[in-house]
Amino acid sequence: MADTPIAPNLAAGDAKKRVHIKSYGCQMNAHDAERMADVLAKEGYETTENGDEADLVILNTCHIREKASEKVYSELGRQRVIKEARAKEGKQTLIAVAGCVAQAEGEEIIRRQSAVDIVVGPQSYHNLPELLEKAGTTAGGSLSTRAIDTEFPEADKFGFLPPPQKKRLLARGPSAFLTVQEGCDKFCSFCVVPFTRGAEISRPVSAVLDEAKAMVEAGVREIMLLGQNVNAYHGVAEGGQSASLADLFARLSEIKGLERLRYATSHPRDMQDDLIVAHRDLSKLMPYLHLPVQSGSDAVLRSMNRKHDRAFYFDIIARVRAVRPDIAITSDFIVGAPGESERDFEDTMDLVRKVGFAAAYSFKYSPRPGTKSAEGPDDVPEDAKNERLYALQALILAQQTAFNAQAVGKTFPVLFEKPGRFAGQVQGKSPWLQAVHINVGQQANVGEDAAKGLIGQLANVTVTELASNSLHAVLADSGEEARKTGGQAA
Repeated sequence: MADTPIAPNLAAGDAKKRVHIKSYGCQMNAHDAERMADVLAKEGYETTENGDEADLVILNTCHIREKASEKVYSELGRQRVIKEARAKEGKQTLIAVAGCVAQAEGEEIIRRQSAVDIVVGPQSYHNLPELLEKAGTTAGGSLSTRAIDTEFPEADKFGFLPPPQKKRLLARGPSAFLTVQEGCDKFCSFCVVPFTRGAEISRPVSAVLDEAKAMVEAGVREIMLLGQNVNAYHGVAEGGQSASLADLFARLSEIKGLERLRYATSHPRDMQDDLIVAHRDLSKLMPYLHLPVQSGSDAVLRSMNRKHDRAFYFDIIARVRAVRPDIAITSDFIVGAPGESERDFEDTMDLVRKVGFAAAYSFKYSPRPGTKSAEGPDDVPEDAKNERLYALQALILAQQTAFNAQAVGKTFPVLFEKPGRFAGQVQGKSPWLQAVHINVGQQANVGEDAAKGLIGQLANVTVTELASNSLHAVLADSGEEARKTGGQAA
């Protein structure tokens, strides 16, 4: 995923403090960056995309991908130059490192880069005001005076976070993230999440509902529920009983004005029957499932401690497709894991051919310090990893293209999210999370001014053309049939 700066909302000449948040990695990190901005807004900070003008720069880091730490240190070197240049102009700049690299390597960051004033883990960013107060009086100070918070707090951070401001929600658009679960208890051998995000926790149902209602009141029409293992959700309901993710979706579906629901990322072991049935029964739950499998080899899955085998995965896919035949299935893959043979890799290719994915993320294995896999040899040669990744990605791309090509000529509802690159163009997402563009100004019966009015609305479109990364469409005649089916193509 590309680095994600928080978008600016500054007025010209505004003298308020400015914060630049650069977020790396997953959707959870992108959402955490938004919530950091909410916390800092109460402290008088406005967000800016221009790091050169920021009084506070936050690098919100990810530890999942290869060379994550090196990327952070490289960016810190660049930020140090900016900080020193601003200091010569009499301007103070604070630099904070947040997220999973901060959690895993906090003391090392402080030791290696003297320009860093704050290090804060992903479970502690609600403490940013206190950390800023300390750092603001000791900027550029000694190792002992710089602010660091990488503890796993006993209290739920969500209880301390302010509700998102309406104006900030409006700026984020009609589709938004909502974190309902964090942490992981699975301890896959390659993964650092249990060590950087902690044990699995779930937010209470009432807290999720309250936040969702506030989002809808601000114009949000689609909510994606987030969690490291979101389908392990087991939040406390109002009566004190434990609620499943399916229970939560049923409650969220009752919110008037909320049109679409999604979730990511799921673990196969937590794909319970009631959640599968929810894909049949809840029209607002979109026909899209991201279900990482990581490998198609049972031997590799055992070494990864995934707690499922390929037959288990096939069974889930079959049951989901039985209740929602049009569902888009996406996944994650790691190639070249320790001990992976050519036969193991062929098992992965076989699984991909049999499942048929709408899309997938795939990566070469690289060891993460502190994980079980890192204790042994990284024994698959680099050229073999490259060859396997290329072959896998070619197969996935072919499947993705075939899946998208099925949309040509079909009519379905699109939630329009923002203007496109060209005048009169707007873009949004299909029920299957495909990017869709329409050029309103090119339709003889629709004025170009209507493009802006479509943003935040659901409208039926007919797909006319398949592009490399999106679908081109035209507005269809109005009708409710596609909406009633929850997005199933007509």
